[in-house]
Amino acid sequence: MLTDLGLDALWEYRSGYEAPPDFDEFWASTLTEAREHDINVRVTPVETALRTLDVFDVTFAGFGGHPIRAWLRLPRGVEAPLPAIVQFHGYGGSRGSALQELTWASAGYAHLQVDVRGQGGVTPDPVGSGPAYPGHLTRGIESRETYVYRRIFTDAVRAVDAVRTLPGVDPARVAVLGNSQGGGIALATAGLVPDVAALHAQAPFLCDFRRAGLVGGERPYVELSRYLADHRDAVSRVFDVLSYFDGVGFAARATAPAWFSAGLMDGIVPPSTVFGAYHVYKGQKQLAVWEYNGHEAGGPDDVQAVLEGFRPILRPQWS
Repeated sequence: MLTDLGLDALWEYRSGYEAPPDFDEFWASTLTEAREHDINVRVTPVETALRTLDVFDVTFAGFGGHPIRAWLRLPRGVEAPLPAIVQFHGYGGSRGSALQELTWASAGYAHLQVDVRGQGGVTPDPVGSGPAYPGHLTRGIESRETYVYRRIFTDAVRAVDAVRTLPGVDPARVAVLGNSQGGGIALATAGLVPDVAALHAQAPFLCDFRRAGLVGGERPYVELSRYLADHRDAVSRVFDVLSYFDGVGFAARATAPAWFSAGLMDGIVPPSTVFGAYHVYKGQKQLAVWEYNGHEAGGPDDVQAVLEGFRPILRPQWS
């Protein structure tokens, strides 16, 4: 069943989001501070049974110089500079096993799969926070300086910085992508790194918070609504904080060619929030609408379309 507006109404929908006047200044200062730390990229080979790909355990310095972990997968035996894919995972997840997510390296890309701090993987978040509803969405939401996605989005930008330092990677051909939370992080990264080459935001989370908090009936957005139900006097403050982290704001600043997708039966990310970001996206864009899909938003069929779309832009080894 539909979980949000009908398709005609979605194409007409426009978010009421407005960026705070110092949005760009806040993020410029945040990233400048992060880049005062040496990126300190460390790459360790990982033994696997794979015969066509090489896998490495990567560590780099993110927000505050904190170590962030990632997998790097490379097509074996390729010497020419490769385009790179930087991928972010879904809410509460992890970078997974070294043997998972083999698509992009198999298609001829250097593939950096980032482990989001403080979630289900191996990268801790050493920064504490005040009271939060169980989950990650409201951690540190007392202020823009302490909100958890300030650290996560900064880590994502530093992941692009890190992959560009790697031997065999063409720094001019770096794309960012992800599903759900990963799509929201990728969208934020595209808005903060003006020269990324392409973006795939599949059912992106973290967009149009005002609407999502009202119509999102499942986790993670229900974490926000339940937090506000208990902190009734904090509504204005919370949405002021979130205005610095809203995907609609990043979309209005991003210029890379972009592929969005949305499932009209998505109960996790309301489709209207995806459309809200898509409509203001500044660069060349397209939106795949999967009428009978939920949060998978086309799943592998959507990825196949993006593989084809990325090829002429990023020119992978086997294009």
